[in-house]
Amino acid sequence: MPLGMQAKLLRALETRSVRPIGASAEVPFDARIVAATNRDLQSLVEEKAFREDLYYRIHVVHVELPALRARGSDILLLAQNFLERSATRAEKPVRGLSPAAAEKLLAYDWPGNVRELQNAMERAVAVTRFEEVMVEDLPPRLRDYKTGHLVVASSDPAELVSMEEIEKRYIRQVMEAVGWNKTHAARVLQFDRATLYRKLDRYDIEPPPARP
Repeated sequence: MPLGMQAKLLRALETRSVRPIGASAEVPFDARIVAATNRDLQSLVEEKAFREDLYYRIHVVHVELPALRARGSDILLLAQNFLERSATRAEKPVRGLSPAAAEKLLAYDWPGNVRELQNAMERAVAVTRFEEVMVEDLPPRLRDYKTGHLVVASSDPAELVSMEEIEKRYIRQVMEAVGWNKTHAARVLQFDRATLYRKLDRYDIEPPPARP
């Protein structure tokens, strides 16, 4: 939201009135505001990209929704729900997931979150020939996904790295896992925000450029 629009929204929330387009007088309103974002607003406030007064005005009851990859076995509950919906629409007797397919879902990183899971279940129901979704019914990106591991040691001395390099790699891995949310990353790493910012700057760790 542009800063100019943020100022207008803040004024409307403070005065509880708006002026309709073409009107000469303001009209009072009563509303409950529900705001959602996938950005780290605290970081944006510090970067002067989000108004601090508006942030504290809307930050009353905070509900944090973790990324799908951090939801553990909830992934299987959601997958079963999407599977049953898709099976009903397709009029196919698909009942659930095979154990191997369930393992693949739990191991996957889910960069597309819930929407990607829903699409994967729709695809699996469409192509399966059984009453259970099998591994081969899943999209290729799920079937072929390999969990990344941080290498911290090796039997070859030439491949050993410094503690500084290990820290750099791990911080980047955590940042990627939490979707570059600095608040979440600081909590996982048990850093205060100032320490996290200092290390990100020191190691030149930045998110990938946004897609056009």
